[in-house]
Amino acid sequence: MACMSKIIAVVVAYRPNLEKLHEQFAALLPQVHSIVVVDNSPGAEVLDWAGKWPACQVHCIALGQNMGIAHAQNRGIEWARSMGGSHVLLMDHDSIPAQNMVAQLLRALEAWPHAGAVGPHYTDARRDKNKSPFVRTVGLRRIWLNCFDGGEAVEVDHLIASGCLIPMGVLDHVGAMREDFFIDFVDVEWCLRARHAGYRMYGVCAAHLEHQLGDKPVRFLGREYLSHSPLRHYFHARNAMLLYREPWVPLNWKLVSAWRLLLKMGFHVLVTAPRLRHLEKITRGLLHGLMGRAGGIAER
Repeated sequence: MACMSKIIAVVVAYRPNLEKLHEQFAALLPQVHSIVVVDNSPGAEVLDWAGKWPACQVHCIALGQNMGIAHAQNRGIEWARSMGGSHVLLMDHDSIPAQNMVAQLLRALEAWPHAGAVGPHYTDARRDKNKSPFVRTVGLRRIWLNCFDGGEAVEVDHLIASGCLIPMGVLDHVGAMREDFFIDFVDVEWCLRARHAGYRMYGVCAAHLEHQLGDKPVRFLGREYLSHSPLRHYFHARNAMLLYREPWVPLNWKLVSAWRLLLKMGFHVLVTAPRLRHLEKITRGLLHGLMGRAGGIAER
């Protein structure tokens, strides 16, 4: 870690498994200055649990209700800024970093000009570990980028939030996470906005993170596909439509994303139970997105 860097991890929690959260904190604390956990859960379980850690290392912001991932991230970023943080490391509550992940991310961030954010090569034990998580849109094609453990980085369209290292100066320039998205496409929207501002996003092949993406995968015709609940598909469909309305989002990216969205939503309506519930939520999400309606769970 560079001697002048003050990296603060912003962990967003919602009904976390506290044993898993302990494992994450134990892996994170040797790599960062401190951790702020922003809890979207009702009750005070996480607040009480966090109080058992040294106050100089762990701070908890208990929201008392689910305010959405974007609001929680912004609250954590605000706290990190008030503490003089030079960078923030965004984390989901169930992600486990490798012991050198942050050092690898910081090295890449400092090596690549115009880098706005860097993220790790994540693996999900439930899915194909050989598939690269890094993608870039070229023309009207989405390309999965090969990633080898040689310390190199690959330029990508966007990064997932968990494991994403962002300089505070970039956040000051690009702005906060979009809170009216609530959940889903929050990281995509911010990365595309940062790219529009002139920054680049990089996936770092030598930085590793264990991360579960979505619910239990759906198996169909011998293959496994990422799955979410009907409610999450509402937000996915709605926020995709809201993002397509933005004039600064590249047209080719919109077209490729919209085609993939159509295929994905069609798959879940036809294959994933409860199919009618998926159809209802996806349809409502698409309509709300076309109408420009945003917001949290109460708006669904």
